[in-house]
Amino acid sequence: MKNKYALEKSFIIFSITKMIGLLVAAVTVILCICLYLHRRFTYWVRKNVKQLDTTWILGNSDKATLRQESFADMVKRVYDADRGERYTGIYQMSIPTLLVRDIDLLKQVCVKDFDHFVDHMTFIPDNCDPLWAKNLFALKGQRWKEMRPILSPSFTSSKMRAMFLLMSDCAKRFTQFFADKNDEIVELEMKDSFTRYCNDVIATCAFGIECDSLRQPNNAFYLMGKRTTNFSSLSMQLKFIALSAVPWLFELLKIPIFDDEIKQFFYSLVNDTIKTREEKGIVRPDMIHLLMEARKGETKQEEDNVIDTGFSTVQESNALKGKASPVEITNQDIASQVMIFFFGGFDSVSNLMCFMAHELAENPDVQDRLRDEIMQTTNACNGKLTYEALLKMKYMDMVVSETLRKWPNAVAVDRVCTKPYTVEPSKPGEIPLHLKENDVLWIPIYGLHHDYRYFPHPERFDPERFSDENKDKIIPYTYLPFGCGPRNCIGSRFALLETKAVFFHLLTQFEIVPTNKTQIPLKLDKRSFPMVAENGFWVGLKKLNQ
Repeated sequence: MKNKYALEKSFIIFSITKMIGLLVAAVTVILCICLYLHRRFTYWVRKNVKQLDTTWILGNSDKATLRQESFADMVKRVYDADRGERYTGIYQMSIPTLLVRDIDLLKQVCVKDFDHFVDHMTFIPDNCDPLWAKNLFALKGQRWKEMRPILSPSFTSSKMRAMFLLMSDCAKRFTQFFADKNDEIVELEMKDSFTRYCNDVIATCAFGIECDSLRQPNNAFYLMGKRTTNFSSLSMQLKFIALSAVPWLFELLKIPIFDDEIKQFFYSLVNDTIKTREEKGIVRPDMIHLLMEARKGETKQEEDNVIDTGFSTVQESNALKGKASPVEITNQDIASQVMIFFFGGFDSVSNLMCFMAHELAENPDVQDRLRDEIMQTTNACNGKLTYEALLKMKYMDMVVSETLRKWPNAVAVDRVCTKPYTVEPSKPGEIPLHLKENDVLWIPIYGLHHDYRYFPHPERFDPERFSDENKDKIIPYTYLPFGCGPRNCIGSRFALLETKAVFFHLLTQFEIVPTNKTQIPLKLDKRSFPMVAENGFWVGLKKLNQ
């Protein structure tokens, strides 16, 4: 009996001891997590940088992550929070990020001291998805410096001039599709329509493949582009959250961002195109041809004396000009560059067109003036539009530039500190800020473009900001629709040219009008990472009385 009681007593003591041990372990783990999070989310405080109030785990991205605001609205919120500061500490999820407002500092880090800020953040770990890791946007350091001058010749003004007729034919076909309909007003959602146009432009200009994605809606090019750029699905949203919160887990498990079918599409497309061209001696002035030439060490840098595509065009940095050299380029490298070109042209450029169509519907006075210029240009070139005639259209360029000001394709871009850097004080009370390797900077483009100090009444659509009388008053580094410095967007000319071409042809036959489905004023979708309309880009195409 005594043994029984002794055994029960020992068991009770053991159980209590075990419970206490587990409780102590749990408390210790919780305390460690709290200490880690406290240290993580006081990163800027320890550097004597003013930081915004933040939420643990989600940082300053909490409202955007929980779909309470769009990503663009989040950028504007953190930008507006303390405009008096040259820079402010924020957190993208758990990533400490220095939001830079001061335009002199932006120029310093993006241009003058670019060697300290060469890279973008690692969006997807290199060993997770080679198709993404090898594209120009994701490349880092020396490999990026080798690849950029190899790709740059694909996007010069002279190359755009050579591609213009292909783009113009796509734009004519796009317009004629709607002109053939019997309805007086054709109501449509422009995102779907413009992505099909952009798909056709990319197919013909990059691969020499003819597509008509309006009349052949299920062609392989379009369907794969749709899948590649679909970031609104729940699975893709969860991947983005995981990438921001626990990138090490993503890398450990080697979770790819693109499925096997998408990767196989781009690999097969490039392999088959290269094989056909090599066997038949086909030469086309496009990206694949230039990369094939670069593989042989035959890349040529050309002087560009052709009229440029507009005010928003970004120039190639002198720091990289003439530095292309033979490097090992595999078919996988080429496929990766093609994918990002496809990605940018399919999604980003179609967004620009959608916002421009909406603004023209909402501002008929702007549309009427643009159409007058189109008609004058048509008469001047006897009905046959030329590259030079299109790019001499000043009001067209003003409208496109203002669309990019109000609705920039990239609402923010990042730079990563690649070697230690000190931000010197320039205001009373400031102290030197020492940045270490892997510290992240943010360039809040949407915030700059909507700052009333640089653009009065920023919510108003006003192309006159970019007239000959006014555009020289725009302060440098306050207007950055395609980024700045050597790491700016390589495809700005391509995007501007295909946008101008489609609106030229569209407005010769149609008036873009609001319908019952048009949301005025337009509101951004809180569920989408890219900037898109809450209820879609619905407008009507009303046939003109010719």
